[in-house]
Amino acid sequence: MEQKIGFIRGINQQSKIQNPKSKIQNLKSKIQNRMTANIPELATYQGGCHCGAVRFQVVVDRHKADDCNCSICRKKGFLHLIVPQDKFTLLQGNDVLTTYTFNTGVAQHKFCRICGIHSFYIPRSHPESIDVNIRCLDGDVVTKFEIVPFDGTNWEQNIHKLR
Repeated sequence: MEQKIGFIRGINQQSKIQNPKSKIQNLKSKIQNRMTANIPELATYQGGCHCGAVRFQVVVDRHKADDCNCSICRKKGFLHLIVPQDKFTLLQGNDVLTTYTFNTGVAQHKFCRICGIHSFYIPRSHPESIDVNIRCLDGDVVTKFEIVPFDGTNWEQNIHKLR
């Protein structure tokens, strides 16, 4: 019993040495450093659908992706990386892509008609751009992106945050 008390006293003494606020700040700093350490400045990625019929390449200079909670994005698990069209190249699969539209019809939701995966589309928020699902990039690269929640359930009130 005395050993346990001594061990607990040792923890309490160590806790008194460092201010709890500075512990929190130190932890936040470590987390931020880990997050930013994984974010390269400029990178080229390839990706595609599950069956491999659709393949693309994208050049990324901003490693930020939006996690939208609207009905379609939530169901698809889409993590949005919006890039200018000149940073996106469809390498193969144009012949197997099918388009789904709804609501205003502006967004062109592209998916592979063979496996059904939505690896990219033309978004309503940026119809002159391509929106890539970073979960469809090759390898485990999601950790290289800062994921930012977006309230797409209330799209009209929040769209200004994406523009």
